[in-house]
Amino acid sequence: MDYKEYIYDKFIFKVKNGIYYHKDGCWVEVDGNIATIGVSDFFQILNGDVASVSLYGIEVNIVQDDPLGDIETMKTSIELISPVNGEIIEHNKQVADSAELINSDPYGEGWLLKAELKNFDSDKLNLMDSGKYFDYMKARVDEEGKELGKEQ
Repeated sequence: MDYKEYIYDKFIFKVKNGIYYHKDGCWVEVDGNIATIGVSDFFQILNGDVASVSLYGIEVNIVQDDPLGDIETMKTSIELISPVNGEIIEHNKQVADSAELINSDPYGEGWLLKAELKNFDSDKLNLMDSGKYFDYMKARVDEEGKELGKEQ
């Protein structure tokens, strides 16, 4: 199984195995020195239907724990926090045209951008693996659960 799942009321939260997570909702999957970055299933469920995404440009340096763009949902505008240090090398053009992919497939076709990493060995010290993120997310779901139920 590629995912861990946690069911709360009518919500199913998925955490993809084998990738790293930032506490503010972005995930990173590393292949060599290239990182693919997106938002977690928990992030997209908690924040609602994505209307649009605005990301920093190609060749812009991103810094771990600093913004890399923002997402507009039907509820609010949310700053996206970078999970790594690197340089943006690609945007997901599909998401630019179909932002709903972030909600329907946050770990697949809904990825946001790719970046060339600067020092992932250092970056990952501040990230959670899927097991730790699952526990973190589960605690947050239990805490936020009353709000989720009110909104539906």
